[in-house]
Amino acid sequence: MHPNQVAQWKKQALEGLTEIFAGTAEKVSHSREAEIKELHAKIGQLTVERNFLAKASGR
Repeated sequence: MHPNQVAQWKKQALEGLTEIFAGTAEKVSHSREAEIKELHAKIGQLTVERNFLAKASGR
């Protein structure tokens, strides 16, 4: 292998890695946002159920 070819591959890899990991970080961010929304919905549901059961039991 010629050193120039290796240097060119290294340059391409370093340029490409930022794009690859930027996309991954964005996917993780969207995934976490969706999970947070789902958890907030679950918290709301459980709060309503708890309040309903508390009223039903006379507390």
